[in-house]
Amino acid sequence: MNSVGEDKILETDLMAYLKGKSGYLPCQLIEQVHRQGMILSQVPIEDSQIQPVSLDLRLGPKAYRIQCSFLPENEPVETKLKEVSLYDLDITNGGILEKNAIYLIPLMEELNLPSSMYGLANPKSSTGRLDMFTRVIVDRGHRFDEIPLGYQGKLYLEIIPRSFPVKVHAGLSLNQLRLSHVTSQSLDKEKMMIKYEKNPILFDQKGNAIPVDEVKVEEGVYVSVDVAGDQPESIIAYKAKTNSTVIDLSKIRHYKADDFWEPIYRKKKNRLILEPESFYIMMSKERVCIWPDWLAEMIAYEPNSGELRTHYAGFFDSGFGWNGTDELTNQGTRAVMEVRPHDVPFMVEDGQTFCRLKFERVVERPEKLYGLSLNSNYHSQGLALSKYFEPDH
Repeated sequence: MNSVGEDKILETDLMAYLKGKSGYLPCQLIEQVHRQGMILSQVPIEDSQIQPVSLDLRLGPKAYRIQCSFLPENEPVETKLKEVSLYDLDITNGGILEKNAIYLIPLMEELNLPSSMYGLANPKSSTGRLDMFTRVIVDRGHRFDEIPLGYQGKLYLEIIPRSFPVKVHAGLSLNQLRLSHVTSQSLDKEKMMIKYEKNPILFDQKGNAIPVDEVKVEEGVYVSVDVAGDQPESIIAYKAKTNSTVIDLSKIRHYKADDFWEPIYRKKKNRLILEPESFYIMMSKERVCIWPDWLAEMIAYEPNSGELRTHYAGFFDSGFGWNGTDELTNQGTRAVMEVRPHDVPFMVEDGQTFCRLKFERVVERPEKLYGLSLNSNYHSQGLALSKYFEPDH
């Protein structure tokens, strides 16, 4: 995995190389962070864990069933854990996490960050599409999924399976970590529009770039939902069934979708009423292209726009939906959204604004990109379920 660029960094100091630069670290710099002792693990980190702009984090061998979620604030996680732990579970060779129960699992990776580096964590796509609610906590942390500047210590993952009981094992990756040097800078509206005109982000279903004056741009780019489909009998969503068996997360493309999901077909009026506290897999109307020097975070739908939580998986890697060329046609991949309405039934109509993509700076272009140099599960997706299900659904 070494390159000439990486060798040059090794000859110097990584922090000297990063001086004057800000943004999220691409894969080649994440590898150097690890080599220089800022990411630690007793079990060697594998090349496959390093994604274009993130590191997959692995479950440790022990899970704790806890009575409630918590943030440690001014204490180590272990101190609070002793107060709320009900029992522990050895998952070295696999263990079952029950639906709607809360678990805390120490991760294999630990951090020894310099004072100018911090981290953000989020679930992997496969985790979100199973309706598994996950978030990282750290010693003395007061926010979920945020690793403060200069953090030195362990990482812990809170897991709540919402729709299905799951079997997990040590070494499994359910979430990932992005590292940022100094302050990651999101693009404001003016810079976003300039970027968009040069490299369009949204494409229609025929692969044509959607002009910037037809796109809602405000602290990012807004994406709409498709409930019309391409054909009269199109499946426009999947709804999780409530009484299903255990899903073993070591088995890829193994389960029949019909045993776990109810397909929802296109309605006459191109609208869909979502039931509260049910879980849906839906799809964007636009095709999304994340160009190689960008990183996009999917922001959950704001409560004042409808009580929805969209897209558990918090960001799109560099290269998502990109076809490897500079062409401004035939780019993009439909974004799959994980949706859970709260409190009241909520009606969505075709083309309704559903979520926002916020773009962040990457220190430099990643040397490997989503879908091209990686064996990505969802690079050319339509309405795709998680990778644990047979593809012919």
